[in-house]
Amino acid sequence: MAAVSMRLPVARKAARPSAPRGGERHLVAPGDTITTDTGYMRGHGTYVEEEKLIASVAGVVERVNKLVCVKALKTRYNGEVGDIVVGRITEVQQKRWKVETNSRLDSVLLLSSMNLPGGELRRRSAEDELAMRDYLQEGDLISAEVQSVFSDGAVSLHTRSLKYGKLGQGVLVQVSPSLVKRQKTHFHDLPCGASVILGNNGFIWIYPTPEQRDEEAGGFTTNLEPVPLSDREVISRLRNCVVALVTEKLMLFDTSILYCYEASLPHQIKDILKPEVMEEIVLETRQRLLDLEG
Repeated sequence: MAAVSMRLPVARKAARPSAPRGGERHLVAPGDTITTDTGYMRGHGTYVEEEKLIASVAGVVERVNKLVCVKALKTRYNGEVGDIVVGRITEVQQKRWKVETNSRLDSVLLLSSMNLPGGELRRRSAEDELAMRDYLQEGDLISAEVQSVFSDGAVSLHTRSLKYGKLGQGVLVQVSPSLVKRQKTHFHDLPCGASVILGNNGFIWIYPTPEQRDEEAGGFTTNLEPVPLSDREVISRLRNCVVALVTEKLMLFDTSILYCYEASLPHQIKDILKPEVMEEIVLETRQRLLDLEG
């Protein structure tokens, strides 16, 4: 009979909200009055009633000059031009693919908005349209960039750069998009031997760092060689570290993930998901981040 690990309940410490430098975060719930000043403009997550600006979602108030909006704490992904996303192909249609990107509507990847195998540049022909399923089929994971956003909120993607394209072997972690920090680059090769793609849509892709970049493949060759045990252990540890950071509501970016990975090294991979271990390593990660800012 297999041994079962059991833990007694323990009192959880009250988590202090991490306020950004320059002031405390103004949290509101639906129905809360943000301001009675009529000089402000209404942004996303707000509405006006009896000359009061009122929150329609639970989140953090953000002000840009006279524009006031509420950034929801937990929401579906709202696409913005230039965002890096990780998505899964759900349907092959005429001259386009439908992609699940954690938004309210399926995203669209047009045949004309992607590199052809080999990276060659030419007009798409009827033969290319017939071979669409050879490039990408249902269930395939891709990395892409948001090219445009339609009026109904649907997102149009492109993979015209060789750093985007079909994803091979790795682990996908789904988190809230609000926990992914916006940075100049969302592709990171970590010194521990694995790489991560931090999708703005809350899809995190963790995969073994390739030994050499095949820039001429156009993002279509997938390495199906068995992944060594050491790489699988690193990927599993990183995956559990991401889950720990998300559980403790800490922002995800390359430094926080690396610090959490280093803090988790004294523990076994499966133990990282225990609440007391999770709290310990995230507390150490948070302290190192505060020391870095200070």
